[in-house]
Amino acid sequence: FDRMDDALGSAHGGYDERRIMSGHSKWATTKHKKAIIDSRRAKSWAKLIKNIEVAAKLGGADLQGNPTLFDAVQKAKKTSVPKDNIDRAVKRGAGIGGEAVEYTSIMYEGYGPNGVAMMIECLTDNKNRAAAEVRTALSRNGGTLADPGSVAYNFSRKGVIVVGSEGTTEDDVMMAALEAGAEEIEPHAEGFEIITEATDLVTVRSALQEAGIDYESADVEFVPNLKVEIDADTARKIFRLIDALEDSEDVQNVFTNFDLTPEVQAELENDDA
Repeated sequence: FDRMDDALGSAHGGYDERRIMSGHSKWATTKHKKAIIDSRRAKSWAKLIKNIEVAAKLGGADLQGNPTLFDAVQKAKKTSVPKDNIDRAVKRGAGIGGEAVEYTSIMYEGYGPNGVAMMIECLTDNKNRAAAEVRTALSRNGGTLADPGSVAYNFSRKGVIVVGSEGTTEDDVMMAALEAGAEEIEPHAEGFEIITEATDLVTVRSALQEAGIDYESADVEFVPNLKVEIDADTARKIFRLIDALEDSEDVQNVFTNFDLTPEVQAELENDDA
């Protein structure tokens, strides 16, 4: 798999209330995404299936011996991907039954409205199509493609585990996660976000499981080292750009460095009222 700009920086902050809606956060666009989830379900499933295929190709079909595949399957289950679809994806990825998959991983760097930094992760069987669709989405929505390395230094690869709040206390999460090596835990209205070194993701996730704590997702993501606060108008433009990028079947993830204050978040929620 080809990977552009794999060497990235590090660091991540603390518990400042103004950081709760940080750009990498799973919760930052939760309400926004819920409004469109039904229309996107098929594409969402396709991307989750692709992750499963790639994980199985790289590490084999044994979930217990392939933590990346385990997490990809768990994420698909949480999103209600049918078991038969998951099983077929594992077999395709592992080459069981004669089917084969070939995807290339590409990371594009760009800027959104008002200079918001963006890392756009693609998984594709057609590099030309992926490049064209990313470039088009950016240019039509106030963004620009950046030179390799000009954005990546602002991000670090980190493990990000999302835990729902139902039936789980902050003390329980902190005790299990911090003892296992988590760097920080950010509480949110809908749960907790645990940040780890990328290499510690499986260890921390396993510690949560052993403690009986269910988790929503466990992924290695690009976390911004330095975030920029944006106003509501810029946030709306960024959301439209992210929507346009995620419309592409080749775009797996979009990571940004925007930060939303509670006041801006409240204004955006009023848009949906």
